[in-house]
Amino acid sequence: MKVAVLGSGMVGQTIGKKLVELGHEVKMGSRTPMNEKAVTWSKEVGKGASHGTFEEAAKFGEIVFNCTNGNGSLEALKAAGSKNLAGKILIDVSNPLDFSKGFPPTLSVCNDDSLAERIQREFAEAKVVKTLNTVNCLLMVNPSLVPGEHDLFLSGNDSEAKSAVHKLLESFGWRNIIDLGDISTARGTEQLLPIWVRLMGLWKTPQFNFHIARASS
Repeated sequence: MKVAVLGSGMVGQTIGKKLVELGHEVKMGSRTPMNEKAVTWSKEVGKGASHGTFEEAAKFGEIVFNCTNGNGSLEALKAAGSKNLAGKILIDVSNPLDFSKGFPPTLSVCNDDSLAERIQREFAEAKVVKTLNTVNCLLMVNPSLVPGEHDLFLSGNDSEAKSAVHKLLESFGWRNIIDLGDISTARGTEQLLPIWVRLMGLWKTPQFNFHIARASS
């Protein structure tokens, strides 16, 4: 499958490399066609990896990952082009973290809205699925880094798109995937980030995850 990864940071590089290892063709998209990080990544990963602009990547991909900084995601996706996203599954991994007042960050979108919903409204013909945003990038592609049972969340309006993403996540190694419902449920997962950041500070590591335990009915 041809996959676009928008964003050349650690998240995009990690997800892109995993996808290539699984046999997919991946084009990493950036603001400029010769982004240094993207060029280096494609050379290091080798066969199956390429790079280009946001627009070129979005045209290339059958599925698109949004791995850009949350506060720049809408701008990046506009550069990718709504026509290039129309009808495609758009997996949103980003978080609306605002570091303008230092650390820990606050959320630039919360309570009665979410970044994922804003993306879905802006790109109405795309099939936005929110997932992977509650774990560190290394854990995203290798859940076995945390032993035992732990969970991943899924939000989106299109059931077929969520089913396809579910299968892709299983290929990453995920087994406990909770479908929360429509895209508005991304408000909850994005709002997990403040406690995630606090736990990372407490434990001095990003390699942890949440597990939802419930009583049997």
